[in-house]
Amino acid sequence: MENQIKKNKWTDFFNFNRDNRPDAKEEDTTPNVKFYFKSLLRKFWKLSALNLMMMVGAIPLFVAFFLSLNIPTTPAGNDVIFPQLYGANLIDASPITTFFLDLFGAQSAVHVYSAMGYYIGIAACILVFAITFGWQNVGVTYVLRGMVRGEPVFLISDYFYGIKKNLKQGFFLGLIDALVLFFLGYDFLFFLNRTGTFFMDVGFYAVLAMAVLYFFMRFYLYLLQITFHLSIRKILKNALIFAILGFKRNFMGALGMVLLTAILALFLPLMAFNIVLVLILPILFYFACTAFTAAYAAYPIIDRYMIAPYVNAEDDGTDAEAEAETEDSEEPSADN
Repeated sequence: MENQIKKNKWTDFFNFNRDNRPDAKEEDTTPNVKFYFKSLLRKFWKLSALNLMMMVGAIPLFVAFFLSLNIPTTPAGNDVIFPQLYGANLIDASPITTFFLDLFGAQSAVHVYSAMGYYIGIAACILVFAITFGWQNVGVTYVLRGMVRGEPVFLISDYFYGIKKNLKQGFFLGLIDALVLFFLGYDFLFFLNRTGTFFMDVGFYAVLAMAVLYFFMRFYLYLLQITFHLSIRKILKNALIFAILGFKRNFMGALGMVLLTAILALFLPLMAFNIVLVLILPILFYFACTAFTAAYAAYPIIDRYMIAPYVNAEDDGTDAEAEAETEDSEEPSADN
């Protein structure tokens, strides 16, 4: 009997099982920083499995990257004077022509124009990723919401159930999301390479501010979609409002992502010894853990401003639907 008790204690310790410990104190599940680390450790292996599922969804990007590395190239001079110097050096090599050829003869490998098959393959892979981008985010967010709520989570079934329930809207929201990310990234690089004048500097900081704001909005986009019956316009509007109202939690969530990125960066020196290990680490935990951090930061804000008032209105016997309409949101879905 004593051995059985000891066995149960060790089992409870490794499984974090509190149900078989009636003498244990009630755990404080307030969504703060302390409970975040507890939740992250308890759900780490499920998050790792979810991370692998996310990598499967990113296969088109990996294929496109692989194709881009294998596009046939040809050397081309960086300076317009290179062909003349090269010809002069071939006709009559001398110290002077050799010197100028060394000075202006740098070449770069450029893609050949005849590699049309590679370009079509890359475009097709990116298109497939853009089409499935919203569905991937919906499925992952549905699983993460269950983890944040402390509900039982079944990765594969919950993932595809979330996609099935939000098939049409998930596609359009994902398409809008992908386009916004693309244009923000393009504009950021455009102004970054042209800073130095007043207007270019203003443009750069304006794009940077919009990128930060949209980064926080993405904490809420898919959570709002799977939790409420809202139009895409209202999802974007409420995400913008919560990006500002929940600034404190959003900022802490961003710090959590920075911490996870720093942990990943600690392994970069190992690249000199084993590059495979460094490449495997993001596949094991990084993307799912950062997504969990964003969901953990955002869901309490949604619960405070959109779910709790609705539940309290039902408890008080008031007209919940009327109140929901005045709050510029609709009735919460059955997923609640």
